[in-house]
Amino acid sequence: MFRCPGVCGRRVLPFSITIRAGRPLHEQIVFAVTTAVVTGQLRPDDRLRSVRTLSRELKINPNTAMKVIATLVEHGLVDTPPGIGTTVAAWRPGGGAGRRAALAERPVVDGKRLGLDLSDALDAVRKEWR
Repeated sequence: MFRCPGVCGRRVLPFSITIRAGRPLHEQIVFAVTTAVVTGQLRPDDRLRSVRTLSRELKINPNTAMKVIATLVEHGLVDTPPGIGTTVAAWRPGGGAGRRAALAERPVVDGKRLGLDLSDALDAVRKEWR
């Protein structure tokens, strides 16, 4: 398991990533950042590290780091204002369709991988939601 180093000024990565075979690395990192935003570990206007630093600290290819940032921008989770860097966007529960899709994708894939049908998966979600 890789544990990100936490806070460095206002540039933060307060999440852990357990690299698992069979799932693209960039998706695993996007999921970790999404979870950090949804749970409040990352707050609006927090700055993420640069692509180069992210690449070096996570020991990933710079192209993969760029793909992570591009996906997070597409999902509306981060902004990249010129001259500022990458910052966490304002999070609104139930926000854009990209955010909802990002949150739903992993449990759907995991449920299908486990052989669950939709009704079993929904029952499991309802149980955990309570």
